[in-house]
Amino acid sequence: MKLDATGLSCPTPVILLKNEFDKGEKEIELIVDCGAAQENTKRLALSYGYSILGEDNKNGVITIKLVKK
Repeated sequence: MKLDATGLSCPTPVILLKNEFDKGEKEIELIVDCGAAQENTKRLALSYGYSILGEDNKNGVITIKLVKK
């Protein structure tokens, strides 16, 4: 599933991502445009047992691909 959190400041992207984890989503493509949101959501993902499959930064828009281990 794709979660677009562009334009949102922390902690909103973290809360949205946690909600998807709680729903049981196994694969998530997260899109953010804030460095703090990038780091905080990655930290949350790792603590929930997700792997970071890749990150792509295009013109300040960061796409993070997550999958449940």
